[in-house]
Amino acid sequence: MSAAHPSAPAGMPLARLDEGYPVLAALSPSGRRRLLEAARWMRVPGGTCLFDEHQACEGFPFVVDGSIRVVKSAPNGRELPLYRVGSGETCILSTSCLLGREDYRARGVTESDTVLMLLPQAVFEELLDERPFREFVFHLFAERIAGLMQLIEEVAFRRLDQRLAAQLLGKGRTLHLTHQQLADELGSVREIVSRLLKGFADQGLVRLGREQVEILDPAGLRRTASGEPARSAG
Repeated sequence: MSAAHPSAPAGMPLARLDEGYPVLAALSPSGRRRLLEAARWMRVPGGTCLFDEHQACEGFPFVVDGSIRVVKSAPNGRELPLYRVGSGETCILSTSCLLGREDYRARGVTESDTVLMLLPQAVFEELLDERPFREFVFHLFAERIAGLMQLIEEVAFRRLDQRLAAQLLGKGRTLHLTHQQLADELGSVREIVSRLLKGFADQGLVRLGREQVEILDPAGLRRTASGEPARSAG
Protein backbone atom coordinates (compact mmCIF):
# COMPACT_ATOMS: atom_id res chain seq x y z
CA MET A 1 0.00 0.00 0.00
CA SER A 2 1.10 3.57 -0.60
CA ALA A 3 0.10 7.24 -0.39
CA ALA A 4 -0.34 7.13 3.39
CA HIS A 5 -1.09 10.30 5.37
CA PRO A 6 -1.02 10.77 9.16
CA SER A 7 -4.28 12.71 9.15
CA ALA A 8 -7.43 12.98 7.09
CA PRO A 9 -6.71 14.25 3.54
CA ALA A 10 -7.84 17.76 2.66
CA GLY A 11 -11.50 17.83 1.74
CA MET A 12 -12.22 14.59 3.58
CA PRO A 13 -13.57 15.57 7.04
CA LEU A 14 -13.83 13.08 9.87
CA ALA A 15 -17.61 13.47 9.61
CA ARG A 16 -17.50 11.27 6.49
CA LEU A 17 -15.74 8.58 8.50
CA ASP A 18 -18.32 8.79 11.29
CA GLU A 19 -21.19 8.66 8.79
CA GLY A 20 -19.86 5.47 7.26
CA TYR A 21 -18.89 3.86 10.55
CA PRO A 22 -21.29 4.87 13.36
CA VAL A 23 -19.55 2.36 15.64
CA LEU A 24 -16.73 4.89 16.10
CA ALA A 25 -19.08 7.15 18.06
CA ALA A 26 -19.72 4.27 20.46
CA LEU A 27 -16.05 3.90 21.36
CA SER A 28 -14.75 5.17 24.66
CA PRO A 29 -13.13 8.63 24.44
CA SER A 30 -9.71 7.06 24.98
CA GLY A 31 -10.39 4.37 22.36
CA ARG A 32 -11.50 6.90 19.73
CA ARG A 33 -8.50 9.11 20.48
CA ARG A 34 -6.17 6.11 20.20
CA LEU A 35 -7.74 5.14 16.86
CA LEU A 36 -7.45 8.61 15.31
CA GLU A 37 -3.89 9.12 16.53
CA ALA A 38 -2.63 5.78 15.18
CA ALA A 39 -4.58 5.59 11.91
CA ARG A 40 -3.00 6.19 8.51
CA TRP A 41 -5.05 7.87 5.79
CA MET A 42 -4.63 6.81 2.19
CA ARG A 43 -5.92 8.26 -1.08
CA VAL A 44 -5.29 5.91 -4.01
CA PRO A 45 -6.42 5.98 -7.66
CA GLY A 46 -8.65 3.39 -9.24
CA GLY A 47 -6.91 0.23 -10.40
CA THR A 48 -4.40 0.26 -7.55
CA CYS A 49 -3.49 -3.10 -6.02
CA LEU A 50 -3.84 -2.54 -2.27
CA PHE A 51 -2.79 -6.04 -1.30
CA ASP A 52 -1.85 -9.28 -3.03
CA GLU A 53 -1.50 -12.95 -2.21
CA HIS A 54 1.31 -13.87 0.19
CA GLN A 55 1.64 -10.28 1.43
CA ALA A 56 1.36 -9.42 5.12
CA CYS A 57 -1.68 -7.43 6.23
CA GLU A 58 -0.72 -3.88 7.22
CA GLY A 59 -3.89 -3.04 9.12
CA PHE A 60 -7.68 -2.91 9.40
CA PRO A 61 -9.22 -0.76 6.62
CA PHE A 62 -12.11 1.69 6.90
CA VAL A 63 -13.28 2.68 3.40
CA VAL A 64 -14.44 6.31 3.48
CA ASP A 65 -14.94 6.79 -0.24
CA GLY A 66 -14.69 4.48 -3.27
CA SER A 67 -14.61 0.68 -3.28
CA ILE A 68 -12.23 -2.27 -3.29
CA ARG A 69 -12.74 -5.44 -5.34
CA VAL A 70 -11.34 -8.60 -3.75
CA VAL A 71 -10.54 -11.46 -6.14
CA LYS A 72 -8.93 -14.90 -6.01
CA SER A 73 -6.58 -15.69 -8.89
CA ALA A 74 -5.77 -19.08 -10.41
CA PRO A 75 -2.38 -20.03 -11.89
CA ASN A 76 -3.90 -19.89 -15.40
CA GLY A 77 -4.81 -16.23 -14.92
CA ARG A 78 -8.52 -16.67 -14.31
CA GLU A 79 -10.05 -14.71 -11.46
CA LEU A 80 -13.04 -15.26 -9.21
CA PRO A 81 -14.51 -12.11 -7.63
CA LEU A 82 -15.11 -12.78 -3.93
CA TYR A 83 -16.71 -9.53 -2.72
CA ARG A 84 -16.50 -5.76 -2.76
CA VAL A 85 -15.77 -3.42 0.13
CA GLY A 86 -17.49 -0.04 0.10
CA SER A 87 -18.05 2.78 2.56
CA GLY A 88 -19.30 1.49 5.92
CA GLU A 89 -17.97 -2.01 5.24
CA THR A 90 -14.75 -3.77 5.98
CA CYS A 91 -12.63 -6.53 4.49
CA ILE A 92 -13.13 -10.01 5.94
CA LEU A 93 -9.82 -11.10 4.45
CA SER A 94 -7.94 -8.32 6.25
CA THR A 95 -9.79 -9.15 9.46
CA SER A 96 -8.96 -12.85 9.26
CA CYS A 97 -5.32 -12.10 8.42
CA LEU A 98 -5.02 -9.82 11.46
CA LEU A 99 -6.75 -12.25 13.80
CA GLY A 100 -4.79 -15.27 12.54
CA ARG A 101 -1.56 -13.35 11.87
CA GLU A 102 -1.42 -14.82 8.38
CA ASP A 103 -0.67 -13.43 4.92
CA TYR A 104 -3.31 -12.52 2.35
CA ARG A 105 -4.71 -15.29 0.16
CA ALA A 106 -6.36 -13.05 -2.43
CA ARG A 107 -5.88 -9.67 -4.09
CA GLY A 108 -7.62 -6.36 -3.43
CA VAL A 109 -7.84 -3.70 -6.16
CA THR A 110 -9.53 -0.29 -5.99
CA GLU A 111 -12.40 0.04 -8.47
CA SER A 112 -12.32 3.85 -8.42
CA ASP A 113 -10.45 6.62 -6.63
CA THR A 114 -10.59 5.47 -3.02
CA VAL A 115 -9.98 7.07 0.36
CA LEU A 116 -9.48 4.78 3.33
CA MET A 117 -8.21 4.85 6.87
CA LEU A 118 -5.90 2.04 7.92
CA LEU A 119 -5.78 0.98 11.57
CA PRO A 120 -2.52 -0.72 12.64
CA GLN A 121 -2.78 -4.25 13.99
CA ALA A 122 -1.76 -3.34 17.55
CA VAL A 123 -4.54 -0.73 17.87
CA PHE A 124 -7.02 -3.04 16.15
CA GLU A 125 -6.32 -5.66 18.81
CA GLU A 126 -6.67 -3.07 21.58
CA LEU A 127 -10.06 -1.91 20.29
CA LEU A 128 -11.37 -5.48 20.21
CA ASP A 129 -11.52 -5.15 24.00
CA GLU A 130 -14.30 -2.61 23.51
CA ARG A 131 -17.64 -4.35 23.03
CA PRO A 132 -19.11 -2.05 20.32
CA PHE A 133 -16.05 -2.41 18.11
CA ARG A 134 -15.82 -6.17 18.72
CA GLU A 135 -19.51 -6.65 17.82
CA PHE A 136 -19.08 -4.50 14.70
CA VAL A 137 -16.11 -6.55 13.49
CA PHE A 138 -17.70 -9.93 14.05
CA HIS A 139 -21.11 -8.90 12.69
CA LEU A 140 -19.51 -7.88 9.39
CA PHE A 141 -17.39 -11.01 9.51
CA ALA A 142 -20.54 -13.15 9.76
CA GLU A 143 -22.21 -11.24 6.90
CA ARG A 144 -19.22 -11.77 4.62
CA ILE A 145 -19.07 -15.48 5.47
CA ALA A 146 -22.74 -15.81 4.50
CA GLY A 147 -22.04 -14.02 1.22
CA LEU A 148 -19.08 -16.26 0.46
CA MET A 149 -21.18 -19.36 1.18
CA GLN A 150 -23.72 -18.11 -1.36
CA LEU A 151 -20.93 -17.58 -3.87
CA ILE A 152 -19.69 -21.14 -3.32
CA GLU A 153 -23.21 -22.46 -3.94
CA GLU A 154 -23.46 -20.38 -7.13
CA VAL A 155 -20.15 -21.60 -8.53
CA ALA A 156 -20.52 -25.22 -7.43
CA PHE A 157 -24.18 -25.93 -8.10
CA ARG A 158 -25.41 -23.44 -10.71
CA ARG A 159 -24.66 -23.67 -14.43
CA LEU A 160 -22.78 -20.82 -16.02
CA ASP A 161 -25.68 -19.93 -18.32
CA GLN A 162 -27.91 -19.51 -15.26
CA ARG A 163 -25.35 -17.30 -13.54
CA LEU A 164 -24.84 -15.23 -16.70
CA ALA A 165 -28.60 -14.70 -17.11
CA ALA A 166 -28.85 -13.60 -13.47
CA GLN A 167 -25.87 -11.26 -13.96
CA LEU A 168 -27.64 -9.51 -16.84
CA LEU A 169 -30.84 -8.86 -14.92
CA GLY A 170 -31.60 -5.87 -12.73
CA LYS A 171 -29.20 -3.44 -14.40
CA GLY A 172 -31.53 -1.72 -16.83
CA ARG A 173 -32.51 -2.34 -20.43
CA THR A 174 -29.02 -1.80 -21.89
CA LEU A 175 -25.78 -2.87 -20.26
CA HIS A 176 -22.64 -1.08 -21.40
CA LEU A 177 -19.91 -3.63 -20.78
CA THR A 178 -17.67 -6.05 -22.60
CA HIS A 179 -17.81 -9.83 -22.71
CA GLN A 180 -14.51 -9.81 -20.84
CA GLN A 181 -16.02 -7.76 -18.02
CA LEU A 182 -18.88 -10.23 -17.71
CA ALA A 183 -16.42 -13.12 -17.72
CA ASP A 184 -14.40 -11.45 -14.96
CA GLU A 185 -17.51 -11.02 -12.83
CA LEU A 186 -18.41 -14.69 -13.27
CA GLY A 187 -14.89 -16.05 -12.84
CA SER A 188 -15.03 -17.54 -16.35
CA VAL A 189 -13.29 -16.92 -19.69
CA ARG A 190 -14.42 -14.56 -22.42
CA GLU A 191 -14.81 -17.21 -25.12
CA ILE A 192 -17.33 -19.21 -23.08
CA VAL A 193 -19.30 -16.12 -22.09
CA SER A 194 -19.36 -14.91 -25.71
CA ARG A 195 -20.71 -18.29 -26.82
CA LEU A 196 -23.44 -18.19 -24.19
CA LEU A 197 -24.38 -14.61 -25.10
CA LYS A 198 -24.67 -15.60 -28.75
CA GLY A 199 -26.98 -18.40 -27.66
CA PHE A 200 -29.09 -15.91 -25.72
CA ALA A 201 -29.21 -13.70 -28.81
CA ASP A 202 -30.30 -16.62 -31.00
CA GLN A 203 -33.13 -17.27 -28.53
CA GLY A 204 -34.25 -13.65 -28.73
CA LEU A 205 -33.34 -12.91 -25.11
CA VAL A 206 -30.77 -10.20 -25.87
CA ARG A 207 -29.35 -8.14 -28.71
CA LEU A 208 -25.58 -7.83 -28.83
CA GLY A 209 -23.73 -4.68 -29.87
CA ARG A 210 -20.28 -3.23 -29.51
CA GLU A 211 -19.51 -3.31 -25.77
CA GLN A 212 -23.18 -3.49 -24.92
CA VAL A 213 -25.95 -6.02 -24.30
CA GLU A 214 -29.58 -4.99 -24.82
CA ILE A 215 -32.15 -6.99 -22.84
CA LEU A 216 -35.07 -8.00 -25.09
CA ASP A 217 -36.80 -10.63 -22.97
CA PRO A 218 -36.29 -10.18 -19.21
CA ALA A 219 -38.83 -12.89 -18.42
CA GLY A 220 -36.93 -15.34 -20.60
CA LEU A 221 -33.68 -14.47 -18.84
CA ARG A 222 -35.35 -15.02 -15.49
CA ARG A 223 -36.48 -18.46 -16.64
CA THR A 224 -32.93 -19.26 -17.72
CA ALA A 225 -31.55 -17.98 -14.41
CA SER A 226 -33.96 -20.23 -12.50
CA GLY A 227 -32.97 -23.26 -14.55
CA GLU A 228 -36.09 -23.43 -16.73
CA PRO A 229 -35.59 -23.96 -20.46
CA ALA A 230 -35.80 -20.69 -22.37
CA ARG A 231 -38.50 -20.46 -25.06
CA SER A 232 -37.14 -20.11 -28.54
CA ALA A 233 -37.78 -16.95 -30.50
CA GLY A 234 -40.70 -17.05 -32.83
